[in-house]
Amino acid sequence: MDVELRHLKALAAIAEAGTVTAAAAELHMTQPALSRTLAQLEARVGVRLVDRSSRHLDLTRAGATLLGHGRAILAHLDAALAETRTVDRPLRLGYTCAVLGQQTVPLLRSWRQAHPDAPLEVVRRDNSTAGLATGDTDVAVLRTIPADPRIRTEALYTEDRVAALPDDHPLATRDRVCLAELTSGPPLPLALWPDTGTASVDLWPPAQRPDRTVEVHNVDEWLNLIATGGAFGIGAAGTAESHGHPGVRFVPLDDAPAATVYLARPAHPTHPQTEDFLAAVREVVST
Repeated sequence: MDVELRHLKALAAIAEAGTVTAAAAELHMTQPALSRTLAQLEARVGVRLVDRSSRHLDLTRAGATLLGHGRAILAHLDAALAETRTVDRPLRLGYTCAVLGQQTVPLLRSWRQAHPDAPLEVVRRDNSTAGLATGDTDVAVLRTIPADPRIRTEALYTEDRVAALPDDHPLATRDRVCLAELTSGPPLPLALWPDTGTASVDLWPPAQRPDRTVEVHNVDEWLNLIATGGAFGIGAAGTAESHGHPGVRFVPLDDAPAATVYLARPAHPTHPQTEDFLAAVREVVST
């Protein structure tokens, strides 16, 4: 029995489209060519696969059985081809504002030593999934949980929060500050990064919330706005550890809840080294 992939693709297209005409258009074939392909498949299998008694084609029980197996075969082939294409490209680690703070360098060094033939590329993407949803990255470190159902996340650890202040701000010389102090001093707006930032006016009680907010689109805009005295910010410790700035002073916050750091990846891995890298991240953060 010499059944080919084109036969299975034809059967799947007919089942989904419901007519030979629509299926042929989907496959960029002529209707007669698709009809011959279907007839050839039925001849090779030895049973009727499609009920042709009405304009809308339905699969027979035998056709439905073959379709189920055929779809699995086609899916396995797609996965094999996708994995083959990724063998020679780096694993891409996405982030938005920071990776793992002080643990970033130990992670990158340990991965290089343990996997010298599996290069790692660290990629910044300024969106809620750090490039996972767009296929720009294979794994990511996030500080918010994305709404995209295609993304899987797991909590790694928590980080203390810090206030980001212009270095000439009256509170910039303090060792620690409270949230209420940030909104009772000079009337600076709070810099918010809606897609990926962890800050929100909800950190304050209603009566103590900042009078104004200003939106930024990435960590560079956030730092530059604060450095020039245009706003103050609230960030996680990892951001402070990764983004020193000559005009910004990071001061630990006493009463802000900790931020959670998440490890994220697509539900269907896009690189063959994904699981190995996830294990490497877990090992580094557990030490």
